[in-house]
Amino acid sequence: MKIAVRRHRAGCTPATRLKECAAVTPASYETPTPRPMPLDIAALTLGLVALIWGAERLVSGSAALAYHLGMSPLFIGITVVGFGTSSPELIVATIASAGGNPGLAVGNAIGSNIANIGLVAGATALVTPLKVQSRTLSREFPILIVVSLVCVGLLQDSTLGRVDGTVLLAGLGGLIIWLYRTARVSKDDPLAAETEAAIPTDLGPTGAIGRLVAGLAVLLLGSRVLVWGAANVARELGVSDLLIGLTILAIGTSLPELATSLISAAKREPDLAVGNILGSNLFNLLAVLSVPALIAPGPVESTLATRDVPVMLVLTITFAAMAWGFDGPARRINRIEGAALLAGFVLYMGMLVTAARQAPHVG
Repeated sequence: MKIAVRRHRAGCTPATRLKECAAVTPASYETPTPRPMPLDIAALTLGLVALIWGAERLVSGSAALAYHLGMSPLFIGITVVGFGTSSPELIVATIASAGGNPGLAVGNAIGSNIANIGLVAGATALVTPLKVQSRTLSREFPILIVVSLVCVGLLQDSTLGRVDGTVLLAGLGGLIIWLYRTARVSKDDPLAAETEAAIPTDLGPTGAIGRLVAGLAVLLLGSRVLVWGAANVARELGVSDLLIGLTILAIGTSLPELATSLISAAKREPDLAVGNILGSNLFNLLAVLSVPALIAPGPVESTLATRDVPVMLVLTITFAAMAWGFDGPARRINRIEGAALLAGFVLYMGMLVTAARQAPHVG
């Protein structure tokens, strides 16, 4: 097309065809609709598959190694399993922030929490109702709400700085200390028995280390490929990194949580399924969100504070109300409530798609 334009202009003179020549300008051609390249889509797919495989190996290897090191099953259940399934978010956040795409990291952290409750908890409760019997988990719900409120406050100025990251990391340290002390005095907690049954105790220390290292290596490789593909897709579609982090990356990195929770629910281990979601969400806010704050501090999109974080907070409180109850004893998250959580997640995804269509292209 460009060659034809040059030939047309070459035949133009001031005396002839002046109007036709003036009409032929680069602005008169429509810009083709940007589309992700097949290579970018392949990178996203390969990266997500690697994350699922690597996270499963990392969690099972870590749990087995922790068991052989003498850690209590309850502590493994509330830390290693829950935190381990968020290892994809942590590695993705580190690579994205170091590569100059902190929006991917921030969106991934907040979006994963929304996906964990709306998609993971909702879909799992649809398969089988979830009843929280663990006293430890019942205490974690208020902690998650408080941490979520702290993040709401930190992001109100639409910036994420190193002070914010330090506050979040300090909170993570305090949480781990509290969980360790709680695990020591709550050995009869139902979550302990469920976790011990799920730990691959037949895997020796050497095998556990090998599985852990293999999982970590695949996670690193998969995360790098995933971030590269996600950044390219955002650029091709003309949308922000934050939006890609809230959608594609959030759903993709929540797949390990979904797999773990569904398997736990199928094995009649509801506390382990819920504990996986709680631990993952706490880790996402305190550890994953601190990564872009410390590596690439700076402003974030204002919609994060006005739309995405409030949605996360509402879903968190709703999830706690369903699973914790206000009358003392724990109650089930039934299929109707699971469907409500899933519907809320679908509605939120619809909001993001609508916002993406109405927003001007970036880049």
